[in-house]
Amino acid sequence: MKNRNIAPILKVIIAAALFGASAPISKLLIGEIAPTLMASFLYLGSGIGLYLQRYFRSYNKRFSDEARLTRNDWPWIIGAVCIGGIAAPIVLMFSLKNTPASTASLLLNFEGVATTVIAVVAFKEAVGKRIWMAVLLITMASILLSWGSSGQWGFSLGAIGVLGACILWGIDNNFTRNVSDKDPLSIVTIKGLSAGTFSLILSFILGFSLPSFKFILLAMLLGYFSYGLSIVLFIRAMRELGSARTSALFGTAPFVGAVLSLLLFRESQGTLFFFALPIMIIGAVFLFKEEHEHLHEHELTEHEHRHYHNEAHHTHCHSSDKIPESGYHSHVHEHESIIHEHQHTPDIYHRHAH
Repeated sequence: MKNRNIAPILKVIIAAALFGASAPISKLLIGEIAPTLMASFLYLGSGIGLYLQRYFRSYNKRFSDEARLTRNDWPWIIGAVCIGGIAAPIVLMFSLKNTPASTASLLLNFEGVATTVIAVVAFKEAVGKRIWMAVLLITMASILLSWGSSGQWGFSLGAIGVLGACILWGIDNNFTRNVSDKDPLSIVTIKGLSAGTFSLILSFILGFSLPSFKFILLAMLLGYFSYGLSIVLFIRAMRELGSARTSALFGTAPFVGAVLSLLLFRESQGTLFFFALPIMIIGAVFLFKEEHEHLHEHELTEHEHRHYHNEAHHTHCHSSDKIPESGYHSHVHEHESIIHEHQHTPDIYHRHAH
């Protein structure tokens, strides 16, 4: 990949590290907090934390460099809230009770597989042979990790639950892809507050009692970093790399979780774990090697998103007082029709057919 992709790659790797820590730390807290309440506090922590971050940041900014949400964005956001913000974390929290933290952490690699398949099948996103090879390897490793550890034929119910959460997040990622050109702080704040409030109400209906304030605070802090800040970085990377590649790189998250799990819980692992681990690593390596370049056409289009003028896709003019010192800004602008060839990813400019 060329130098222009280094920044989004770093963003998604940091996002992966933050999210990767969530499974083992959540498992520590599950003993004190009911799963549905845990999901609620994680998302409320992300929503409240990002709202405060945006509130205090606004005092230091004269111009907004992010595009605002419009009416057409809301169906995708509502879908992401219901599927990725409510259903997926509740399924994961229940599954963690019956799954070793290190195994669950590695199984979260399947989120990238689910996202890639959905992106290709439903949204026609182009991927190369290396990405498909990575998908195959990670799927094989996930099957090994899901196999029952009792010596009987069959799959672990807890592991299947983790895979189910990954599929739900795969749908969520592709819904979010369609609004990735808008303000990620707004998207994740709305998602966190909405999903967290719903799960909290559901917890009260089910009769779960609140834990001590200390555990509530710890869960919300974890939510801010692992489900808030992490997803903001994920969305910013997605607008430049596309959902399949971003989620593929996000596959490094489970390795962080697996290492942390082994340190925290001293869990003993069976033979299948050590067979699956190198397969997962090889799959992740394939993701870093993927390249994509061909002659392609940009059709005449008008839209709004965060951008700057030091690259070939933004050649429009306006007065310099409209541009912040960083160079990044947002406004409705027009892209002229152009045909050229360069290395690219399915970012917001390159969602053309192949």
